[in-house]
Amino acid sequence: MDKRRARLEQWARGIRATADYHLTPASADASFRRYFRFSDAAGSCIVMDAPPEHEDSAPFLRVAADLRTAGLHVPEVLAADLEQGFILLSDLGTQTYLDALTHGDASRAEALYHDAITALVRMQRDYPDASSLPSYDRDLLLSEMALFRDWYLVRHLGLGLSADEQALFDEAEAVLCDNALAQPRVAVHRDYHSRNLMVSEPNPGVLDFQDAVFGPLSYDLVSLLRDCYITWPRSMQQAWLREYLLQARATGLCEADDRQFQRWFDLMGVQRHLKAAGIFARLNYRDGKPGYLDDIPRTLAYVMAVCNDYTELAGLREFLITRAGVAP
Repeated sequence: MDKRRARLEQWARGIRATADYHLTPASADASFRRYFRFSDAAGSCIVMDAPPEHEDSAPFLRVAADLRTAGLHVPEVLAADLEQGFILLSDLGTQTYLDALTHGDASRAEALYHDAITALVRMQRDYPDASSLPSYDRDLLLSEMALFRDWYLVRHLGLGLSADEQALFDEAEAVLCDNALAQPRVAVHRDYHSRNLMVSEPNPGVLDFQDAVFGPLSYDLVSLLRDCYITWPRSMQQAWLREYLLQARATGLCEADDRQFQRWFDLMGVQRHLKAAGIFARLNYRDGKPGYLDDIPRTLAYVMAVCNDYTELAGLREFLITRAGVAP
């Protein structure tokens, strides 16, 4: 057993005041955090291990409290030791949306996504003082897209970009940033997708929200409907987009017409998916997590689908086909 796990186990055992328990891995994510399920006679809870030299857990505690205030089903913080990087949380169950939809009954999708959309609108409407969150500004948007150049194109594919190609990316990224910054701003989870939504009661349970920001209205909807880990037919994506718009307009979140919102949504997706492809490559080379490479083709397929529909992204489309080998 590694030393951190031994310390975490001792800490959790002390909080629960029990000597009869089981500690088993619950999940890991794309950061340095790990999660364990602590089970004893009183039930089960989750222990988060977030090494403080790599992870600042204070935002997790703040955002968890604000999401609960907004009425979302997030883990309750039962105990925390930020100096050690240990947090004890209520257990939202064992089945993610992804598990339920890929290893269970896919016919559940309509009900699950209805719940996820309703919760998303609730978060955007009721998050207390969303403007106090870090701003999803131009610098952050650009730094995220730089991950695609640095880690996917250069590191993974071994491409050297010419000055003209660098300029092409600069122009495309400016279009994507302008689109993001033109939208109404709300609380943004940033990873609102099938791996971070739990099938629970009330549904959904929401995880991995510590990187929340104040940013574009369409961002989390893109994360949900154009998920890097599961693909839905365009007809289903569009039906769920319309369901979101009905709820968002009813609560005053969105006054844009259908065409304007579709553009916001599509171009926001390109920004997110370029970032995600870069992160997946980085997870392989920097963090030794090669499994994420399997998600890159799905992620870039979303990018190509949008590039096919928007003339201002024609140069990016051509580069991805001819230089990066992405299927048109």
